[in-house]
Amino acid sequence: MKRPNRLRWQAAAIATVAALGVAACSSSSSSSSSPSSGSSSAALTASAPGITSTTITIGSHQPLTGPAAPGYDEIAPASAAYFAYVNANGGVYGRKIIYKYLNDAYDPTTTASVVRQLVLQDNVYAIFNGLGTPTHLAVVSFLNSEKVPDMFVASGCECWNDPTTYPETFGWQLDYVREGKILGQYVKQHFAGKKVAYFYQDDEFGMDGVKGLEDEIPASMVVSKQSYVDTNVNIAPQVAALRASGAQVVVSFSIPAFTALLKLNSLKLGFNPQLVVSNVGSDPITLSGLLESFAKQGGATVNGNALTNGIITDDYLPSAGDTTNSWVQLFTKVHNQYDAKAPLDGNMFYGMAAAYTFVQAMLKAGRNPTRADLTSAVEGGLPQGPMIAPFAYSSSDHLGATGAFIGVIKNGVEVQQGPIQVTDTSATGAITTYTGTEQQAPASGIPSP
Repeated sequence: MKRPNRLRWQAAAIATVAALGVAACSSSSSSSSSPSSGSSSAALTASAPGITSTTITIGSHQPLTGPAAPGYDEIAPASAAYFAYVNANGGVYGRKIIYKYLNDAYDPTTTASVVRQLVLQDNVYAIFNGLGTPTHLAVVSFLNSEKVPDMFVASGCECWNDPTTYPETFGWQLDYVREGKILGQYVKQHFAGKKVAYFYQDDEFGMDGVKGLEDEIPASMVVSKQSYVDTNVNIAPQVAALRASGAQVVVSFSIPAFTALLKLNSLKLGFNPQLVVSNVGSDPITLSGLLESFAKQGGATVNGNALTNGIITDDYLPSAGDTTNSWVQLFTKVHNQYDAKAPLDGNMFYGMAAAYTFVQAMLKAGRNPTRADLTSAVEGGLPQGPMIAPFAYSSSDHLGATGAFIGVIKNGVEVQQGPIQVTDTSATGAITTYTGTEQQAPASGIPSP
């Protein structure tokens, strides 16, 4: 992680706040290998680009600097930590995973450059968990034209679900349309008669979220829709418009820095609506730290935990604050051994959970997998693992998680409210209570083949 670069970006955002004078991402698994994988006793061979008899090399693009860096720059190191744990415990059929992730600064032009480097120069077997909707859209066509497995994009864009055009690409986290529907139903049920407004990133991330919200929230309740672009931290005009609309509830599909800016700009105007924030922008520890850092540079001292209290959000993974959960216990153990300097927060949990799913997929792909074997393995369905609801994976559906619970931030921890809800991406698809059983983490910490 490159904290100094992150702080330089924060300083730009903080300057804006200071100028305001603020006082304040399932089908059941099959254990059989694909035909090209060989038998369980087959000798390990160099079966595909990026795979040798001893290693599996994969790559990723990540925002280690730039507007999305706060919080998100912890994800790839957390994935690397879980891979290190797997490598220390026998690897994937004896092979060690080499994970190369390059900084794209959340800039699509840079994303295109670093991904081409990973594929054409570093010869990676697959791209894993490339982060960001606008950034990954810059490379999805290239990866599919090169027939590189594009595994578990770190974005909930519905656009990843296009098996005909993008047969190599798979989502992982709850998509933004489903998320919008689940949040929208909660707002409709719990804030009936209130004035509702939307604040969202002006790209597929935000627009997919709004699409889901509009499937559930009556148009008569919505009094304002304000968007932002991630390259402009001056959102004072949008917040002023939200306040002028009389909104009592603001639903935000925003990355963490812009959730913090929304809160601080609102405080400046004496505007205190109920915030309902996408999982993407609501990790309690990340958000609290940003609020305190931004306010401090603006000449004020705030209690970040106090400012996040009461924010409503959702989650498709167990709450990182639930220390009784077997997955939280596993990933905390791995964190303490391999990534101890990083915050023990939802971003860490995300990175390790995604890495766990990737190991599941590699084990299912077989001892000597081709690239096509990995794609086929995921299309055949994966166990939900750390997810609280099943994956959608099939030959006709490349989206990831299908459900979430509503959470409320209390004293810096996300607390589950009510049952897990599952739905589809259609406007008329019902939102129902998940009746299945959440899986427990394996004692070894590593999936079974």
